[in-house]
Amino acid sequence: MEAAVQPDPVLNIPPQLWRELLDELHRRTGERHESGAFLLGRSDQHGRHTEKIVYYDDLDPAAYRTGVVIMHAHSFGPLWEICRGSGLSVVADIHVHPKRAFQSLADRNNPMIATAGHLALIVPWFARPPVEVKELGFFEYRGRHRWQNLGGPGIERFLRIGNTEALS
Repeated sequence: MEAAVQPDPVLNIPPQLWRELLDELHRRTGERHESGAFLLGRSDQHGRHTEKIVYYDDLDPAAYRTGVVIMHAHSFGPLWEICRGSGLSVVADIHVHPKRAFQSLADRNNPMIATAGHLALIVPWFARPPVEVKELGFFEYRGRHRWQNLGGPGIERFLRIGNTEALS
């Protein structure tokens, strides 16, 4: 059996949706705990195209209770219902960290979607504006708890949100 071909690890997010996402992630942190969201959209030969955002705490009100993001199994049923109802799929996930956007051991060992090719973004400083694209963490899940780092100096090759200077 042949494995499904994953699109290139390019994530496209319209600039207005990106600004709304960052503002809402920052608001939901209260600068006291992490927050996050699933990015829903469609994939094609040009990458993944974000069309809708579903915030973790809308699916699971207890997602931030410990201060870090913990999604409980029961919250994925409503996510799949949203995907079915909208005809979209999860193209990436995103969450904030209180400091730098490194991938913690918990992040590495617990991918939100444990399917090879899944994309994960980490935003530093509770998404406090201005968010600098070069400070984002951006990772592609390779399976078996292995990740490829897509961030750093070449992040614009994989993350396309229009103007990649300071975004707020």
